Amino acid sequence: MQIQKNVSLKPYNTFGIDVPASHFAEIDSVSTLQGILASKDLPDLFILSGGSNLLLTGPLDSLVLYINIPGKEIIRETPEEAVIRAMAGENWHELVLWTLDQGLGGIENLALIPGKAGTAPIQNIGAYGVELKDVFEACEAIEIETGALKRFEREQCRFGYRDSFFKRAGKGKYIIVSIELRLSRKNHRLSTSYGAISNELQKRGITRPTPSDIAQAVISIRQQKLPDPSKLGNSGSFFKNPVISNSHYASLKEDFPEIPGYPQQHDGVKVPAGWLIEHCGFKGIRSGDAGVHQRQALVLVNYGNASGMDLLNLAQNIQEAVLAKFSITLQPEVNII
Repeated sequence: MQIQKNVSLKPYNTFGIDVPASHFAEIDSVSTLQGILASKDLPDLFILSGGSNLLLTGPLDSLVLYINIPGKEIIRETPEEAVIRAMAGENWHELVLWTLDQGLGGIENLALIPGKAGTAPIQNIGAYGVELKDVFEACEAIEIETGALKRFEREQCRFGYRDSFFKRAGKGKYIIVSIELRLSRKNHRLSTSYGAISNELQKRGITRPTPSDIAQAVISIRQQKLPDPSKLGNSGSFFKNPVISNSHYASLKEDFPEIPGYPQQHDGVKVPAGWLIEHCGFKGIRSGDAGVHQRQALVLVNYGNASGMDLLNLAQNIQEAVLAKFSITLQPEVNII
């Protein structure tokens, strides 16, 4: 394995931000990763996977480890279900399509989410009523300090809304190298409750959808709403959908009767961040090459040569406006470096 110097990270982040890494190495196996971690006098490490949940605001004076370990397989199965293992470097969307080809259901609602399998548990990715934790079995991760391989069961990952152990207590301590998912082969638990999916299925004349039908509906919806990162730099949803108290929501409802809200299981109401941003006048705006997407206010975009700081300044302006108008603090979903 060769460590390169002064490598541009533009091809490795979906915003297309052109910043250099002082050192860079591509990791294509667990043993390669363990070998480099065993080296003495390593510079500071920065772990990079799909780069789809990342905003780089300046050069990285670090050894960037690009996790690109391939491989996927069914490791256990019964007539009713199967457990698959995917290595960290597998493209997430391609993994979803592969599971459908195997006749498996469970992650069809997560089709077309950018990124790789290894970062999916960190963020507990989710869309259209389904989260990774719903099918997650376990993952294996390398402890950076020791190079030891450790298994984390679902409960140990402490999943929350776009959150996990690996974003909190485990942050900077582990590198996920594989994940295991328990998927259905029969009696699929299909999630079509989100109106956009129901409407898309209805347009297609589908009344008894299969997991593949739902995946195709999701792909169509996302393609209509979200820009392709290969054509327009973006990181998908930039902010989390905030959860506010019931009383706060009731107060806002008096001033903004049209404000949408989704009651949560335990307490509070989830409010779509995109709606808040749009009603602060930011949808479709552009400042230089940094902007907000014309069709989806939750998506910040790089029109070509925006810097990470350009996008961060725009994000901060949005946060200030939403706080002033709705008394809601938006939290970034992306990692800002």
